[in-house]
Amino acid sequence: MFARIIAELGPWTWWVLGMLLLAAELVLPGVFLVWIGLAAILTGALSLLLWDAGLWTWQVQSIVFAASAVVFTLAGRRFFSRLEAESDEPLLNQRGASLVGRTAILAEPIREGRGRIRLDDTFWLVLGPDLPGGARVRIVSSNGRDLTVEEA
Repeated sequence: MFARIIAELGPWTWWVLGMLLLAAELVLPGVFLVWIGLAAILTGALSLLLWDAGLWTWQVQSIVFAASAVVFTLAGRRFFSRLEAESDEPLLNQRGASLVGRTAILAEPIREGRGRIRLDDTFWLVLGPDLPGGARVRIVSSNGRDLTVEEA
């Protein structure tokens, strides 16, 4: 079936596939289909040049397409990963991580490794050594909604 479609459309098969993939990237954004679409267009360009060559079978075209898709994807990831700027507020949406290093007073004692503190206007679950209520603790790490503390 694949061989028949390629034979009927000729070298334009890859151009059509490339354009469909680029159009799909507009509908399903994620900057992934663009690399596969570019690989199809490259294979289409090579098909225009090599269509009458005896070695340019649909199997060779598929291998060229797959290899160029991998190369375009890896090159694109490397290029765009260098463009990502460092944030001036790396802990912006990580409220628990932004609390590491702060000290607080236990609102409830830590019993069996669990207790609560109040920071600003929020009560936080804390994990740490057993301590009485009112003890001063330092936050040493954050795991989602739980804070790990030690005696300050």
